[in-house]
Amino acid sequence: MRYVWLLACMFLISINFLYCPFQEKALALEQPIFNMKNKSERALIMKGPSTKREIALTFDDAPDDIFTPKILDILKEKKVKATFFLVGHRIEKYPDIAKRIVQEGHAVGNHSYNHPNFLQMKEADFKRQINRTDKLISSLTGSVPTIVRPPYGEINDKQIEWLTKYKRVVVEWDVDSLDWKGLKSEEIVNNILSGVNPGSIVLLHSGTGEGGDLSGTVEALSMVIDDLRKKGFKMVTIPDLLDIP
Repeated sequence: MRYVWLLACMFLISINFLYCPFQEKALALEQPIFNMKNKSERALIMKGPSTKREIALTFDDAPDDIFTPKILDILKEKKVKATFFLVGHRIEKYPDIAKRIVQEGHAVGNHSYNHPNFLQMKEADFKRQINRTDKLISSLTGSVPTIVRPPYGEINDKQIEWLTKYKRVVVEWDVDSLDWKGLKSEEIVNNILSGVNPGSIVLLHSGTGEGGDLSGTVEALSMVIDDLRKKGFKMVTIPDLLDIP
């Protein structure tokens, strides 16, 4: 009888041993990406915590002299703070608009110097893209930005590790407005509102290349803000959403 009891105990112990790793893995997947143990994963964020009804509106490719001022006007009117990821050569071209972004209380991040695909760059060239834009942003804010968004969302582990070494955080998104396609305002509104959840990071654009049209973004922005507020969402900057400097 003791032998049977001993075998039963050993069987239960072995089952528990096999089960625990899978259980821990399942629980880990439920945690915010910035709490994960892997350094690269912790330094790359696609979504904030879902514990509050907060979301972040983010605008890439700023500044320009056509769409960025209109977007800033709407944000000011609606009393919303957003996050702008700045491109270095555009800061040089439109310094007054870049200053306005900062002066009106919006957060800013590094979006490279001239919008290359980082995956196609040598290590030294990648670092130059970051450092050159850091200096330009620092001249506006007095400090190096904590947050970085790679053009096209493309970045490799080695590049992330280098940024992590200098306490930088790579911020991507979980809701894509697809406004860069020149969509109509109704399509942009639907793309955003159909995908947002507490903690969402929304990708929009406030600058474009020659011939690009972000009129749909400008027209959609007020509708998006109003609808999100009706749904009980608060719009915050990336540093506030993620509780980072």
